[in-house]
Amino acid sequence: MVHVLARRPGQAREVADLAEMRARLSGSPVRFEAGSLTDLREVLTRTQPTVVLNCASHQSPWERMTSPSEWTNLLRRGGFGLTLPLQAGPAISLARAVAAASPKSLLVNGCFPDAVNPLLKALGLPVFCGIGNVQTLAAALHATLPADDTRTLRVLAHHVHLHAPDDAADEALAWLDDAPLTDVTARLAKLRAVDRRELNAVTGHAVALLVENLLTGADTRTNVPGPLGLPGGYPVRIRDSSLTLDLPVEEDVAVRRNQRDGRRDGVVVEGSDVVFGETARAALLPHLPDVAAGFPVQDTASVCDRLLELRDRLRSPAPVPNEEERWPSLARPGT
Repeated sequence: MVHVLARRPGQAREVADLAEMRARLSGSPVRFEAGSLTDLREVLTRTQPTVVLNCASHQSPWERMTSPSEWTNLLRRGGFGLTLPLQAGPAISLARAVAAASPKSLLVNGCFPDAVNPLLKALGLPVFCGIGNVQTLAAALHATLPADDTRTLRVLAHHVHLHAPDDAADEALAWLDDAPLTDVTARLAKLRAVDRRELNAVTGHAVALLVENLLTGADTRTNVPGPLGLPGGYPVRIRDSSLTLDLPVEEDVAVRRNQRDGRRDGVVVEGSDVVFGETARAALLPHLPDVAAGFPVQDTASVCDRLLELRDRLRSPAPVPNEEERWPSLARPGT
């Protein structure tokens, strides 16, 4: 049984119904049940799920394409990292519920895991790994290899690598077994040319394979973002609900590189603090100067509320002047 919970129960019902139709077409006996997020702890306590998958956040990555505004202009200038508190808010609530009601569940986070997962770790909250980003990049690289190539593809990459870097030295790294892949930029060209919304089909398929392997305990070599709360994405080995890094380089070298790439994306978690990159700080400074300077991870919820207020202001169109303001009359003597 798969339980689908959402802030809007009608949307959960729609997702569950469509998923069940697809399951029947595939000959799968899996059933789907919809519910409300207000029932989260009760559902966790009752079902003790093997995997809890988070896909809820306060900020859509597609807003700049569907509803451009001064808010999306701010994100364009500062980088997607500015949305970290908005991505992290629901993930924090979910992680706390898992820790309290179903501590053996594996929490898999799908919302900006390259930065949110380190924030969860800094808060002492459980997180197994993320989805998307390096998974999608790895799928694109796999597609450029011969179908019968059995070598293990290892990818070290960050969310920021969904776009080509300005400097070739900042490109994602990949290996086939232990041999470096030298033409990563050329191999990722097709992915980077695709409408980002269309990539959900690839990401969704990769996530389904990952969740299936987590449920069966299969021995899996793959690439995931934010494993065990680390920043960015890494090659990993997962076996019987246990995850280890599968790196061809030293772990500290890989982590430092992903932290550097996180700054290019606009944000990193350093110790117990959220630190914005230079471009992100400059974009946020005129609006929330104290937030632009960074904040402790414990303040994420309050910072999320302030960013939501800022977003509401910047989304709102400028007021239309009334007729008197548009066509001011000549002032009369004595007025």
